[in-house]
Amino acid sequence: MRIGAARADRLASPAERRMSPLAGLQRASANDMMELATDTPSAPQHVAAILRLERAVDPARVRDVLSARLPAVPRLRQRLTRAPLGGGRPVWVDDPRFDITRHLAVRSAPPPGDQAALLEVAAAAATAPLPRNRPLWSVTVVTDLVDGSTALVLVLHHVLADGIGGLAALASLVDGAPPAPPRTFPAHAPTPSALWIDATRGRIQTLTALPHLPRLVRAAAAELQLGTHHGPSACSLNQPIGPRRRLAVTSVPLTELAGLAHHHEATINDVLLTAVAGALTAVLHDRRETVDSFVISVPVSKRQDASSTELGNQVGVIPVQVPAGGRPDDRLAAVAASTQAARRSPGRGASAPLLAFGFRLLARLGVFAFFVNHQRLVTTFVTNLRGPSTPMTLGGARLTEIIPISSISGNITVAFAALSYAGTLTVTVIADPDHCPDLPRITTALHDELNQLLNTLRANDPNDPQRWDRIDGQTLAHREGKSRPPAFP
Repeated sequence: MRIGAARADRLASPAERRMSPLAGLQRASANDMMELATDTPSAPQHVAAILRLERAVDPARVRDVLSARLPAVPRLRQRLTRAPLGGGRPVWVDDPRFDITRHLAVRSAPPPGDQAALLEVAAAAATAPLPRNRPLWSVTVVTDLVDGSTALVLVLHHVLADGIGGLAALASLVDGAPPAPPRTFPAHAPTPSALWIDATRGRIQTLTALPHLPRLVRAAAAELQLGTHHGPSACSLNQPIGPRRRLAVTSVPLTELAGLAHHHEATINDVLLTAVAGALTAVLHDRRETVDSFVISVPVSKRQDASSTELGNQVGVIPVQVPAGGRPDDRLAAVAASTQAARRSPGRGASAPLLAFGFRLLARLGVFAFFVNHQRLVTTFVTNLRGPSTPMTLGGARLTEIIPISSISGNITVAFAALSYAGTLTVTVIADPDHCPDLPRITTALHDELNQLLNTLRANDPNDPQRWDRIDGQTLAHREGKSRPPAFP
């Protein structure tokens, strides 16, 4: 769809014509466009989360709650529209035909209605196409769970938001969120002349920034560690994937991981990367394969937080080389040293512009699919987000669990998404079951690796200030004074 001058002028009121023609104009960024360019039917660029509620909630109640909260997240009622020739990148405009019922679905969990059944529904929802002619999101209400509760599967196209942006959107949809400021909906689309003026200004700013280009390229190369480490060992974990997905989940108390990370002068993400490498090593051993190391792609955001009115993507990548062998605590020390060096590089997320340019160029040349299907740069993806530290409610029902879901693409047959919420770190393993059939083994090995790391700390440091007691199967951490906050990247 293109914006026509006659239509825009017909919709604009005299008062709005006197306003700045650029007021409220929001474009897709270069990183947003990368998400569109790399989206394929077999590997859609979606981010998702399962929100488990403590009890049954009627789907109509969910619809009413979301309908009342949507004005706080304008992007959820907007669609991406192409600008006319010379008008720059696509622009976000309000969808005058927005209807929340087109974004909601109700699914009954297949018998027996347990977590595996819920994950099956979520995998299907997370990979279902999102029509480009409407706002790019969906919510599936999952009923008939074995415990009588309800779950929601929230799916966003990555062009809408990265992980931090997705959490900002969620925070505006739950109970207790501040009300949205008054706003006319639908707002009028920008005129072609306004788009041309804005695009011209952007091109001038790009030209004035050219003297800084060498510095930006050096910062991007430093974050990507170009030329500083070898690629991963070749293994069967890397092979072109198909469209099917399966999910499995494990969780661990967040306070324990924070204590372990602090003890090793590491971050929780370092602990997670170490455990992932151990799990992959165990699975490859079962497949009679031996590798020396893995390279794990870790997204790093240029921002620490986001607002519900400014979503989008501002994410670079740090490739972390993780040894496959050795004792878990030695591997953790090696990972911590590697990531500390990466974090000292100038500018978080500095690689984002370079990645956006490179991937969009490959897509334009028609070779992106070949590149990602045959790349030998990374073994897997690991994302890790810091979620809310206290429980949230939606429609009066407490959210007992948030399960993150990321995407896989190219020749990455298995990936990992972690999210902390209310004292628990939940890790979801995402795999193509046709090319990585041993998902249960990977998940069990990951859980065992995390516990092995924690048990090493308990055994080696019984007098450490962070002491662990087991009470009725739940782990509690005792420390004098205030506890140290979790160490995230």
